[in-house]
Amino acid sequence: MTDIKVKRINNSIVEVDANGHTGYGEQGEDIVCAGVSTLIQTALLGLLQVVAINVKYTVDENTGSLRFTVPQNITQAERHDADVVLNTMLCGLMDLYEQYSDYINLEVI
Repeated sequence: MTDIKVKRINNSIVEVDANGHTGYGEQGEDIVCAGVSTLIQTALLGLLQVVAINVKYTVDENTGSLRFTVPQNITQAERHDADVVLNTMLCGLMDLYEQYSDYINLEVI
């Protein structure tokens, strides 16, 4: 089971924390885990490389853990761009959750 927590403040996503492997398939062949990982990692790359926000993140490949936090002191334009990237990520995660809720726990707080 992959546990995903998405934290919002003032309707903006400020933190994403994902832990665990989905267990849908064998390691290396798990399409659900790969989908979750791709969505979250691509959002992080978008924030770092496209929006150019210095996002703090940690990764542990052994436990399947990825956590990142958007800094509070970003400009209004950066916040807008971050919202676009992160809300797109959330749309994808919600779609996966609808189809694979036995393997994904998604909490938006």
